[in-house]
Amino acid sequence: MGKIVFAQKAFIVSDNKLLLIKKSKNAPIEPNRWEVPGGRIKFGESIEGHIKREVKEEVGIDIEVGKPFDIWTFFIDSYNDIEKVQVIVAARLCKPKSFDVNFNAHTETDYISDYDWVPISKVMKYDLIPNMVSTMEKCIKVIGETSEN
Repeated sequence: MGKIVFAQKAFIVSDNKLLLIKKSKNAPIEPNRWEVPGGRIKFGESIEGHIKREVKEEVGIDIEVGKPFDIWTFFIDSYNDIEKVQVIVAARLCKPKSFDVNFNAHTETDYISDYDWVPISKVMKYDLIPNMVSTMEKCIKVIGETSEN
């Protein structure tokens, strides 16, 4: 038996750059790999409030939340090894309302060691978490389509 949880990831774009965060070497899942801010919803949270909270907690900035552009799922063993967890993730294109990234308050609980505003053309050169590579490719395509209009 297992459980299902819902999560969101914020693909925060400004000036043709995407905000990536790096998992620390101590992260229990995918250490030293790059991803975007986000996480699991808490009971009772609104969808928009959830992604705003996650981004604020992880990188200390406020965002303008955009529409979802992808959804995917992955499986992890729970931390207590009693049951598996299926995570269903919605990817949202977002815009920053501020740029003063500060992840020090939650470094230990979120396992974040670094961040970078990466030019879109260089994002795929980073060591990304494997389960989000396809979504990252879709993000790059969506950003390209948006900038052409």
